[in-house]
Amino acid sequence: MASKLNFLKGRSDEKTTAAYGQDDGLERGVSYSSENGRVDDDGEGEGPDDLHRGMKPRQLNMMAIAGAIGTGLIIGTGTSLKLGPGSLLIGYLIMGIIVYIVMVALGEMGAWLPHKKSFSGYATRFVDPAFGFATGWNYFFKYVIVLPNNLTATGIILQYWRPDINVSVWITVFGVVIIAVNLIHVAFFGEAEFWMSLIKALVIVMLILLCFIIALGGGPNHVRTGFRFWRDPGAFAQYSASAGDDKVVIQGATGRFLGVWACMVQATFAYLGTELVGVAFGETPNPRKNVPRAVNQTLMRIVFFYIGGILVLGMAVKYTDPLLGSAKKTSGLASPFVVAAKNAGINKLDDAVNGLLLIFTISAANSDIYLASRTLWALAKDGQAPAIMNKTNKRGVPIPAVILSSLFIVLGYMNATKGSSTVFGYFVSLVTVFGALNWVAILVSYLFMIKAMKVQGVPREAMPYRNILLPWGAPIALFLTILVIIFNGYGAFFPHFQVDKFVTSYIGIPVFLINIGWWKVFKKTKRVRPEDADLVTGRRAF
Repeated sequence: MASKLNFLKGRSDEKTTAAYGQDDGLERGVSYSSENGRVDDDGEGEGPDDLHRGMKPRQLNMMAIAGAIGTGLIIGTGTSLKLGPGSLLIGYLIMGIIVYIVMVALGEMGAWLPHKKSFSGYATRFVDPAFGFATGWNYFFKYVIVLPNNLTATGIILQYWRPDINVSVWITVFGVVIIAVNLIHVAFFGEAEFWMSLIKALVIVMLILLCFIIALGGGPNHVRTGFRFWRDPGAFAQYSASAGDDKVVIQGATGRFLGVWACMVQATFAYLGTELVGVAFGETPNPRKNVPRAVNQTLMRIVFFYIGGILVLGMAVKYTDPLLGSAKKTSGLASPFVVAAKNAGINKLDDAVNGLLLIFTISAANSDIYLASRTLWALAKDGQAPAIMNKTNKRGVPIPAVILSSLFIVLGYMNATKGSSTVFGYFVSLVTVFGALNWVAILVSYLFMIKAMKVQGVPREAMPYRNILLPWGAPIALFLTILVIIFNGYGAFFPHFQVDKFVTSYIGIPVFLINIGWWKVFKKTKRVRPEDADLVTGRRAF
């Protein structure tokens, strides 16, 4: 009982459970660490080679609302809508619940035990250093892989107006710009993301309202569709797949189920990056207050932007529309929102969407460098990456980590010489697996922390932020995420086995497991026992 009472008072000194009940003369109301001595109110001081908490709350909040919204919602839904509006809604709804559980789990950890080491830090602290190593490098690979892809997409979009300029030129121009933004100061990065996220939010709101008005008969053709397309041609389509000249359509309930599953996989890609704010927690002041607020705002984004957007698309466009999926995936013409406008008699919206897509791809590339560099810095802090990556300048910017992350931009020059849609498809598959594995790491770290709290007698009431979906929702979300990872590449088997699609769908899994295995053998790491888990460092005074 004494240990519980002392814990609620907020006493923290050493990384041992015995500290909860000891009275060794430490000053009350001040956080301490066995490594750093007296520190700031979140348990980590801003000393040499440390990140600075220079991101403003409004910047974090706007990033939580629209920072992770990318081309998956505006473009990717065009392919998925061909499987039926019901399939699309169910897919986005299920994955929306999962991603929200991931976020609230991250929010509970981030508000109670804030630190600057991102997801890999929690995995190392509560599960196993080898698991933290694999988690961090997995997240790093995810963003340095998608970085050149986002810049390539930017160049392809600009070729809509200037086909005479090679994509490589645009990769160079915007690559230099985003590198400069990431080298200046986190506040400058936050401000850039604030305004780009605001524009993205306004674009999505505009497109949702446009489709809603069209469905209610407010378009130039004055045709009121309502939910007509849910009855004719219907809410669920049969799953079909093609490769070359071969095509297969799976009939019946199996075909409809596979259609829903395909939408879940696509929804996973659209939701990836939602956890972006979890990395930014380390550079945000007063995490006790700002972390829960940012996490709660992700619910608004999921419900309004994603679920709302899916609903109005199903009302305004039928899944048999020949325009769906007929254009390149990096063109505004591929957007189902543009298809809805064209069908209603509104022309030239594709030009506007094409221009606005630039904000989405540039913002994504800008965030890619930020997330990759902070992850690399966190790995170096835990001795899981070269020590030089731990260095920061006087403004708290991890210069070596930013430079190394930026070097992967050169892969974009290779993309410029290949078929853009083929390369885009490969990278979508790769990123889906890497991103889903990161969700698994967050949920596993959370469950290990909850187990440690039970063993050490720490009540959930000690946590400043608690969500009604936890902890019971975490195992369910973990199970469903693992299912998505295992079966995300089933399309590689239809209409015949496709080696390239199979490899890109699953290569992330062996990479993750090999990283766990070799680091565990090389460093002889051991699983963190619940009674030894550190539930002190970083905890603020109550």
